[in-house]
Amino acid sequence: MKLLEGKTALITGASRGIGRAVALKFAENGANVAFTFLSSIEKGKALEAELAAFGIKAKGYQSDAADFKAADELINAVLADFTTIDAVVNNAGITRDGLLMRMSEENFDEVVRTNLKSVFNITKAVQRPMLKQRSGSIINMSSVVGVKGNAGQANYAASKAGILGFSKSVALELGSRNIRCNSIAPGFIETEMTDVLDAKTVQGWRDAIPLKRGGHVNDVANLAVFLASDMSAYITGQTINVCGGMLT
Repeated sequence: MKLLEGKTALITGASRGIGRAVALKFAENGANVAFTFLSSIEKGKALEAELAAFGIKAKGYQSDAADFKAADELINAVLADFTTIDAVVNNAGITRDGLLMRMSEENFDEVVRTNLKSVFNITKAVQRPMLKQRSGSIINMSSVVGVKGNAGQANYAASKAGILGFSKSVALELGSRNIRCNSIAPGFIETEMTDVLDAKTVQGWRDAIPLKRGGHVNDVANLAVFLASDMSAYITGQTINVCGGMLT
């Protein structure tokens, strides 16, 4: 039996990178997958078809998780199409890097709204059906930057650190109803975003990691599968670093 067979999962920000890898891994493990994308309808339809090829039900929704009303409407739409939501992966996120002295209020607010408020919006909306069914796994995508900080990313670090405190609080509030909430903190994960960086710089980052490599999106996706599955039934309120030992 596949780890997520019979479950329905919602993944936000799934059009590329880690979110896309999570969606594919969930489908591969038997989950029906609902996912969101923000702009490219074409990419959303392509991913929908790719996921459906695993023999599961898949549907993409163009939705902004950072919009409170849109998040509530999204959860209602997913429930109408799939009946239940067993797992949520709050993955939507952006960066607007810059030193604090040059960081605009707009760049700070935009990152906090997209990265942190979106987690609040989706979690608040999905708790109702999860409370009713007395089960659920909420997985929030943070970052090692939220654990240790990083120069030039005060806004991003604040948003990702906020996710850690939020997740622990949700775990304490909803644990008695068998609803779990955990955070994943990826380290240096090589995606299409890192492909455009200077090769020497990237290699320097790899060399500083104990495992001597950057992470793959599937390194994160595999953990998300575990946390969404019944194999992690006694794990909640935790932050798990996927960083190759970077924070050791």
